[in-house]
Amino acid sequence: MKYSEGKPEEMKEKFWKALADSPFVMLQLDADPDSTAPMTAQLDKDANHAIWFFTSKDNRFATLGAATANFESKGHDVFARFSGTLTQETSRERLDKQWNNFVEAWFPGGKDDPNLLMLRMDLGDASIWAGDLGLLATAKMALGMNVREEAKGSYAETAL
Repeated sequence: MKYSEGKPEEMKEKFWKALADSPFVMLQLDADPDSTAPMTAQLDKDANHAIWFFTSKDNRFATLGAATANFESKGHDVFARFSGTLTQETSRERLDKQWNNFVEAWFPGGKDDPNLLMLRMDLGDASIWAGDLGLLATAKMALGMNVREEAKGSYAETAL
């Protein structure tokens, strides 16, 4: 697929909207390639510098440190790879803000579960790809027809 140079601010906006619509990433500690696992990102529309994750204190991510996440949007039209640093989030205010029924389902002790660990990923650089094949191009592709021009998308490297 051929990509054109995307405008970083537009690409970041597409990324944040897509992540909000489907907040699932594959997260990996850079120092431990075998740590890769699906995680649910907890977002804050006013904090585009960080995302949060809930995990347990006995999880591999509890070792903290440099991490990389891969993302694919629900519609397969936005892809991203981004880096950051995992640290323990200790703010009770942040915990209260990010807590929801989906998280509570994993932690029977609630917000005070002794095994609960809230992580903050302070975001660094990202590579974002975006493109939309559309219905006609998808049909042409299914028929084995050339869709190179229709499949042209945008790409940007940016700080999140």
